[in-house]
Amino acid sequence: MADELRELFKYRYLLSQLVVRDIKVRYRNSLLGFFWSLANPLLQVATITVVIKYVMQMDIPNYSAYLLVGYLPWMFFQMALLDSSQVVLAHRDLLRKVYFPREVLPLSVVAANLVHYLLAMVVFFAYLLFYRFFMHGAPIGISALWLPVLMALQTALVIGLAFFISCLNVFYEDVKYLLTVLLNVFFYLTPVMYPAELVYKKLSNMHSLWLYKVYMLVPMNALTDAYRKTLLPPIRALTIKGTPVTSQPLDYGTLAVAGAVCILVAAAGYAFFNARKSVFAERL
Repeated sequence: MADELRELFKYRYLLSQLVVRDIKVRYRNSLLGFFWSLANPLLQVATITVVIKYVMQMDIPNYSAYLLVGYLPWMFFQMALLDSSQVVLAHRDLLRKVYFPREVLPLSVVAANLVHYLLAMVVFFAYLLFYRFFMHGAPIGISALWLPVLMALQTALVIGLAFFISCLNVFYEDVKYLLTVLLNVFFYLTPVMYPAELVYKKLSNMHSLWLYKVYMLVPMNALTDAYRKTLLPPIRALTIKGTPVTSQPLDYGTLAVAGAVCILVAAAGYAFFNARKSVFAERL
């Protein structure tokens, strides 16, 4: 693996060019450019906010901020994996004619989506500052310094899964369809629209808190909860259909375990991809 990493480093210019090309192609002939990437999540957040607050009657102050801070990482996760499922097939002609480290391809789509994610987070912080100074919201706390760590762990997770998905889709094109279904399911199982405290409340009533521990060890669950609790103040008065739900502090031990899983997934995905990349040209 060390030799492959050194070779990958030699092709870093190719990686950067593929990232730039992906971004340019995405916004070609577009007047608003990057802002189209924000239009979908912002519309989704606005719609979900109306449904949650006024239909499901979840009384959460500034719910749109709590939703957005979970939805943006999910969009990065979802879009990077969906793009990675097609990236090897999309470059089949190049693979047949030119040699380069095949792992550059899934890395390029992850990096391109990471750029969009970073720009979206800049907009999110602008929203927080607007809320702070014009609507007397809470200031951004020192815990926000955890953000680079959380983003690094999530990126490691996405890279590992992108390696698995891009490789498997070369051999079984059903993977891209299965991925779409699974992402739709896991969106509702991940605490994006609702706080993790709701799951804690339900399982504690069933005397099954060990299931909550298992639930929070799923990396995206732990990361989504950590984003929310490090970037925003704790929810002090949360009531769901008249039932109070107590805010829980961030469990750093669980986050550490989930972070270790992210790194293991990245390493395993890289090894899995490299063990099979030599036959890509034959399969395409």
